[in-house]
Amino acid sequence: MYIFFDVKTLRICNPFDAPVYNEETVSSTMEVIRDLAAQNQPHGTVIAADFQEAGRGRLNRSWVMDRGKNLMFSILLRYPAIPCIPAALTLKTGLAVSLAVEDIAPALQGRVMVKWPNDVMICRPEGLAAKAAGILTEGDGKNVYIGVGVNVAQEEFPQAHRWKAGSIIQAVPALPENARVLLLEKILARLYAEIETPSPAPPCPAASWHQRLSQRLYKKGEQVVFAAGAADSSSLVEGTLSGIGSGGELIIVPNGGTVEQAFLAGELRVYPQ
Repeated sequence: MYIFFDVKTLRICNPFDAPVYNEETVSSTMEVIRDLAAQNQPHGTVIAADFQEAGRGRLNRSWVMDRGKNLMFSILLRYPAIPCIPAALTLKTGLAVSLAVEDIAPALQGRVMVKWPNDVMICRPEGLAAKAAGILTEGDGKNVYIGVGVNVAQEEFPQAHRWKAGSIIQAVPALPENARVLLLEKILARLYAEIETPSPAPPCPAASWHQRLSQRLYKKGEQVVFAAGAADSSSLVEGTLSGIGSGGELIIVPNGGTVEQAFLAGELRVYPQ
């Protein structure tokens, strides 16, 4: 159980009207946020860390970052009933993160993409995009825990990941010293707008979240290989990535066909296996 001692509270704007805590070192922000939920912390509580010793991403993959260089945080979302939990929270978080990255680095406008279902990519001028952020969403009854890791100021990566991992500072070297805190504040503002703010009523129509996300969907309109189902699935679908549906499902037109197919689980194979 995570116990408070002299935990630091970041003095930033959190539109969820909840505390934003920061620790130098934790095992995992996802573990800490669950403990904070058990201690009756409110909806929108955030725990950030300068370093986590056992960070993990989707499918229990490790997430390794340099100390004090990047943004690692988890947020607690509470809902009165399971049906009240917003759909496609992972993708909406990805949209929020991508917009927030462009907020603090306007030079990246149009180059920050969302890779279904949980990665944020920065397109490199020379071609292959680099993964700059990952999102992990877990549920526990009426509580939802969202973990976010963003490579902000890390300039080098382990050799095994160097060709596919990237950071904001690699793309935009002139970042402010407090870029991590600024980014966290922007992400919270963007996430609140995506999941808490009602859509404008007519006559002020706004594009739906999935329409806006579709505009920055990585590999949209391109040929892809998709592993449908479980992580170790050998059920591969090759075709054109058409977009996403209103519930966050990935839409693909398989090669040789004309009918779109929707997938709720699986992984895009964008790197050599």
